[in-house]
Amino acid sequence: MSTPEHDLEQSGPGSAAQRAQPDAEELDWRRVHPVTPLVRGWAVVGAAIVILGQQSLDGGPRGGVVELITSEYWWTVLAALAAVALVGWGYSVLAWRMTTYAIGEETVHLRRGILFRQQRHARLDRLQSVDIRQPLVARFFGLCELTLETAGGTDSGVAIGFLKGSDADELRAELLARAAGLKVTKARPAEAGTQPASGTVAAPVGAPTPEGGPQVAGPHGAVEPTGAPGAPGAPDTAAGAPADAHATAAVEAPQVPVLTVPLGRLVASVVRSGAMITLVLWALAVVVVMIVTGEFAVMTASLPAVLGAGGYLFGRLTGEFDFRVAISPDGVRLRHGMLETRSQTIPPGRVQAVRLVQSVLWRGRDWWRVQVNVAGYGGGESDDKNSVLLPVGTREEALTVLSLVLPDLGVDEPRRILDAGLDGDSRTESAYVAAPRRTRILDPVAWRRNGFTVTGRALLLRRGRMVKILDVVPHERTQSLGLSQGPWQRRLGVASFQAHSTQGPVGPVASHLDAADAARLMAEQATRARTARAAAGPERWMENQGDRPGD
Repeated sequence: MSTPEHDLEQSGPGSAAQRAQPDAEELDWRRVHPVTPLVRGWAVVGAAIVILGQQSLDGGPRGGVVELITSEYWWTVLAALAAVALVGWGYSVLAWRMTTYAIGEETVHLRRGILFRQQRHARLDRLQSVDIRQPLVARFFGLCELTLETAGGTDSGVAIGFLKGSDADELRAELLARAAGLKVTKARPAEAGTQPASGTVAAPVGAPTPEGGPQVAGPHGAVEPTGAPGAPGAPDTAAGAPADAHATAAVEAPQVPVLTVPLGRLVASVVRSGAMITLVLWALAVVVVMIVTGEFAVMTASLPAVLGAGGYLFGRLTGEFDFRVAISPDGVRLRHGMLETRSQTIPPGRVQAVRLVQSVLWRGRDWWRVQVNVAGYGGGESDDKNSVLLPVGTREEALTVLSLVLPDLGVDEPRRILDAGLDGDSRTESAYVAAPRRTRILDPVAWRRNGFTVTGRALLLRRGRMVKILDVVPHERTQSLGLSQGPWQRRLGVASFQAHSTQGPVGPVASHLDAADAARLMAEQATRARTARAAAGPERWMENQGDRPGD
């Protein structure tokens, strides 16, 4: 099985990497923005300042850096920082000169490396998401970094940076159009009268998705089609369009805003989080110990833990600040961030699993958090931040966001099924197969919540009492299945069922099911997954759209 993304090292002309890409020289190789070395070089200077600060706190030889700065040799510190800055920026300039990228019909290519040349390429038909990242320093220059995540596991992304903001938006539109299967061309000057001056190409407005079209959330989590050609408010792409319908030259596909997370709600959700409660209790305990013992060293010893918890809470606030969700023909668009802004685009059908989670502290407001697994995100801390589809929202908003990535559950009453998964247990009549009563010895608090149900499009698994969890896995996105049974489970005749997904925050599991129910679910779900994959739409979801009757 071929991998969607590769790293190729080359040591000189005529290497194996070049032979593997016979048409590489025919590509239009481009360089990133010339200010990139200045943006990346600041990281080296910042690291040097942090090291000097740490030495000042710890105390170095002869009194440390503080004494050196206050002495007549203070200029040596500035000279050392200047030397570090020159080395860092010099290396960044060399790296910039050796970094080029090119966009092919099927693949994105990236060349980089100074001593060891490296070429990476990512297949566009396996594109999982397109992210635009704008760090704080890059924002001063109006630059962005474009990251393509492919279905290749950890470190499968291709990062192109830094680019002008407008160039990054246009390149994202071009890549999404190619990933959708459109034949993208550059507009000729004579044809550019109604096009942007840059002549970039994007997906045509109103292009349908595999589920039947771009959709906007309606009430109660329902979705409504919008943006279809000729619909009110949809730009007309016929004027000035080329003869080939698959080579449409148009502006970036429009987006329809769905929701925005208010700042007050975000702050309140962080205050009501377990990390905040733990931090407050820890601080109170430290104060009590200091009062009782009279030792102030307790505060110094607990400082790393306080800084760690505080850093996590600060990261939640800044990372999820101004969180916006929108829908467009090329997928779900997310924008968020304070110090570092991120714009994510998840193409149709790329979400592998969805989780709706609610802690006990959010129950009074009926707030929910929505997370997703997307192939290509490796599951690290940075990728976990990118896996948030909604940081905090009401039940209506959570179901609305779920409907964007899974518009049709394949059941007549989807709201009843979802509400039973969010709130129900074995005492309420529902379509869920619950864990048997004898499992209360294994899970005395949440055994009534453990259960599953199956619809025409997805498998739903619920669990948890203090923290309620509902996992939704589309049948065609099922990676593999498993059963586990410990010694106590064997004695009670129960087993736990797992639906394995790609790396991410969602780990679908139904605990302590009756052994017969778990075995039957595993056999039937394997058949459903195989059938759904056979009937799934193409990876390039816009291919052959122009060949449909009536086009």
